[in-house]
Amino acid sequence: MSEPPSPFRDAAALRAELGSVGYLADDALTTALLLAVRMQQPILLEGEPGVGKTEAGKALAAVLDTRLIRLQCYEGLSAAEALYEWNYPRQLLAIRLAESRGAVLRDADLFTDEYLLERPLLAAISHPGPRPAVLLIDEVDRADDEFEAFLLELLADAAITIAELGTRRAMVPPIVVLTSNRTRDLHDALKRRCLYHWIAYPDADRVAAIIRRRVNAADQLAAAVAASVGRLRRLDLTKPPGVAEAINWAMALQVLGLSTVDESAAERTLGAVLKYSEDVKAVREAGTTVLVGEDG
Repeated sequence: MSEPPSPFRDAAALRAELGSVGYLADDALTTALLLAVRMQQPILLEGEPGVGKTEAGKALAAVLDTRLIRLQCYEGLSAAEALYEWNYPRQLLAIRLAESRGAVLRDADLFTDEYLLERPLLAAISHPGPRPAVLLIDEVDRADDEFEAFLLELLADAAITIAELGTRRAMVPPIVVLTSNRTRDLHDALKRRCLYHWIAYPDADRVAAIIRRRVNAADQLAAAVAASVGRLRRLDLTKPPGVAEAINWAMALQVLGLSTVDESAAERTLGAVLKYSEDVKAVREAGTTVLVGEDG
C-alpha cells in the first residue's frame, strides 16, 4: 500500500497539532493516531469511560481540517440506521405522479441515488475528499454482535454493499476511529482489522494541564482537582472519575468562585464528579477529608 500524504511530519508534530485544538495526548496515543492516518487502517481505542476516546476522534478531525462523521452505537442499532434508508414517501409520491400520467415505474426507477438517504457509514464512503473524512464509530461495544459483523466489510475494504445497487467503494477511504468502553469483548475478526490502543487514565500532571486548557482554570485549582481525582480513583467506586468528570468538577468549583478543593468545597460539589449515589455515599462515609491531602 502506498503511503498517503500526511500533513504531519511525525508524532511530535501531530501531538503539537492536537494540543493546539485542546487535546493533550501522550506519545503512545499520538503515535497510534499517526499510524492510523498514514497506514489508512482503522484504529480501535479502548479505555474506561471518560478518558478521552471520543475526543481523540474529534480532535483528529479538527487538526486534519476535515469532516467528522459520527455514528453513536447502541443496543439494537440496525444496518439501515447506520448505512442507508430508502426515502419511501418520496418513492410513493413518484409512483402516484407516474400513475397520473399513465406511466409505470419499475424497481430500477425507484431504487436509485435519487431516493437514497445517507446514514453515517454511507456518508463516510461517499465523502468526496480531497481529504478523508474521520468516521467515528463511538462505543461499538454497545452494538449487537450482528452489527459488529456488519462492519467488517467497511473496515477491511472501505466498502459497503447496498442490496439494490451493489457494492460501493470509497473514492477517498475514511480514517476510521472506533471506541469501546469494554462493556463486552469485541470479536477477534474486528480487532484484526484495526490498530489498537488502550487509553489509560492520565497522571495528575496531565489532568491538571487538560483542566487548565479546557476550563482556563488557575494552576492552583487545576492541580487541586487533579490530585483529588487521583485520590477518588483509589477508592472502590462504581464509576471512578475520568477526564470528563475532572473537567466538570473544575468548572463547578470555578462557577462557585472556589480556588481549591477543601473539605467544604468537596462536600458541596461531589455531584459534579461522582455519578452514582453509591459512590457519593461511599465518599461521605470515608469522609471528604480523603480528597484533601499532600499527595497526588
